[in-house]
Amino acid sequence: MLHVIPLGGLGEIGLNAMVIACRGEMLLIDCGLMFPPIGTLGVDIILPDFTYLRRNAAQLKGIVLTHGHEDHVGALPFLLNEVSVPVYATRFTLGLVRHRLQELGVKADLREIEPRNPFPVGTQFKVEATRVTHTVPDAVGYVVHTPEGPIIHTGDFKLDPDPIDGLRTDLERWGELGDQGVLCLLSDSTNSERPHETGSERLVEQTFERLFHDVRGRIVVSMFASHLHRIHHVLDLARTLERKVVMMGRSLMRNIEMARELGFLPSVTDGLFVPLENAASIPPERLMVLATGSQAEPRAGLSQLAAGEGPLRLGPGDLVVLSARAIPGNERAVSGLIDQLLWRGARVVYPDVEPGVHVSGHAGQPEQRRVLDLVRPKNFVPIHGELHHLHRHLATAKDSGLSPAQLLLAQDGDLLVFEEGQGRFSGSVPTGRIYQDRFGQGVVTPDILQERTRLAETGFIVAALVIERASLSLLAGPQLTGQGLNLDEQVLLSRVAEDARGFFLEMSHQLRGDDARVREELAKAVRRAFKLYTSKRPVVVPMVIKV
Repeated sequence: MLHVIPLGGLGEIGLNAMVIACRGEMLLIDCGLMFPPIGTLGVDIILPDFTYLRRNAAQLKGIVLTHGHEDHVGALPFLLNEVSVPVYATRFTLGLVRHRLQELGVKADLREIEPRNPFPVGTQFKVEATRVTHTVPDAVGYVVHTPEGPIIHTGDFKLDPDPIDGLRTDLERWGELGDQGVLCLLSDSTNSERPHETGSERLVEQTFERLFHDVRGRIVVSMFASHLHRIHHVLDLARTLERKVVMMGRSLMRNIEMARELGFLPSVTDGLFVPLENAASIPPERLMVLATGSQAEPRAGLSQLAAGEGPLRLGPGDLVVLSARAIPGNERAVSGLIDQLLWRGARVVYPDVEPGVHVSGHAGQPEQRRVLDLVRPKNFVPIHGELHHLHRHLATAKDSGLSPAQLLLAQDGDLLVFEEGQGRFSGSVPTGRIYQDRFGQGVVTPDILQERTRLAETGFIVAALVIERASLSLLAGPQLTGQGLNLDEQVLLSRVAEDARGFFLEMSHQLRGDDARVREELAKAVRRAFKLYTSKRPVVVPMVIKV
């Protein structure tokens, strides 16, 4: 009997973590995080709940990683702080992971693998990486050979016929396995609603060459810092156009440095780059800027340029290219960033006005159908996507000829059982989301998050009473000081204070001696009076001062 258990990634974009369990041993595929939506106050990252893995730590024999994006590897340091197991990945993925682990002071047993070279994980699994094309180098899917049969996990993939690095998705190997019989296909659903094939990265290459050719000012290109294929082409173009390159963004500089060390940017030399502090001295027509911040992150390089901060100042004649689509939820922030750049006088090009400046790294419907037809799995589970993505991928699988009994729509925490070639649901395991800051300084519980949201929506008031210690008579107050209140609400504070004053005057001498009771009643009185005038119930911090 074989179990497949998604701990994240089914019902959301991110948190990708998939457990495969058999005969008392477990394997984890990916260990990703998710970035919080706008309005999730004081939260930097969201992690999967690893309660199930902690409870079964002795059974976990290894972690295999498909590629180096944060939604697939970002939670790894936090899990390895609690569970010590080998981590298997390709060279570039290990390079990204190694830096993140060092940054957080986490030690790990990292093991480099090569596509099509099987390796054992525990005694129940033989694992084989298969090359896939994605937006980051060295991406792979996995074939997990189990006692019940092989499982194919595609990872994030597309079928680019002419990838920049020449390494295509290994459809030949998937086809061989399909001929032999595949127990289950777990396939990326991110672009399942797109009816056309995903374009080749060569389209971006051609678009950049056309756009950059006649630019008389600076060229600024912003993209994800992990998109090394695209970065490589931009750097090659800079050399061809005889432009020096400035890098703005720590993650960008770190990834380029690492890629050069590992041999992924063989044509890039030190002489191509100039430090940011020297950029203003370079003639605009001889400068290219690579900047992070395509998602309008406040501290990123592109946001600094848009705000007019730092040594570089954009102006007429400069070209800014946003080579990434806005992540769902970021649309308003990205739109505001574009407006800021336009106010600087720069020409701004982004996917909505020039589709060729970006292509996705995920397969569309025709490519997903091609994989389904090639593998012909006995069972199919769509992964990596929100519920509507998973539903649409199931519809494509149904069109490919799979029967309803072969289609398994799973969600985080579902326990899928495979036995004698058939899959079924058999209960669930604990799952959820853990909110915390980037460096793991503390978990933000749902109660804390709710309180922060309430503070943001209603503000808070500090209410202070001054009481004579001996007689317990009121000397002053309540004095109210508000934060997060609008002007009208601030004006109301003196009236609220007067209304709330009566609660203390009505208290018995005995109750006035109970500081905790006085604070409790003071907070109630202020909230009650404030609601009377505004319908709001702000957070009230009561203070009792005895002199």
